[in-house]
Amino acid sequence: MPHASVIVLARLASHPCVFPRYRRTMGATVTTPWGRATVLEEVAIPQAGGGRELGSLVQLLEGADGERLVRFAYTTGGTARRGPVTLRAGDLERLREGLRERRALARALGLRPR
Repeated sequence: MPHASVIVLARLASHPCVFPRYRRTMGATVTTPWGRATVLEEVAIPQAGGGRELGSLVQLLEGADGERLVRFAYTTGGTARRGPVTLRAGDLERLREGLRERRALARALGLRPR
C-alpha cells in the first residue's frame, strides 16, 4: 500500500539534473514548493521531439519531515524543467520497465512492480 502522505507534484521547481547520467541525482537535494527534499529513486525516460533530445523524469522524493513526494518533470539540455509532461505509449512502457527496478517509487504510484 502506498505511503498515505504521497503527494503528486504536477509542477515543480527546477533543479540541476544531468539526464544522461541520471543516477547521479540519487541522494541529491532538490527544492519543491514544500521545501527541500532528497531524491530516493528516479526513472528517466529518453525521448526525442522536434529534432531535439529531451526526456521525462519520475522521481520519488523525501522531505525533511519524512513525507514522500512523487515528482514528474521533463528535461532538456540535462536540466529538469517546469511544465506538463507528455508520455507516449512507448514512453509508458519504458516507465514500467524502469519501475521494475525502483520498487519504492512504484509503490508510491500505487503500482505493483511485475
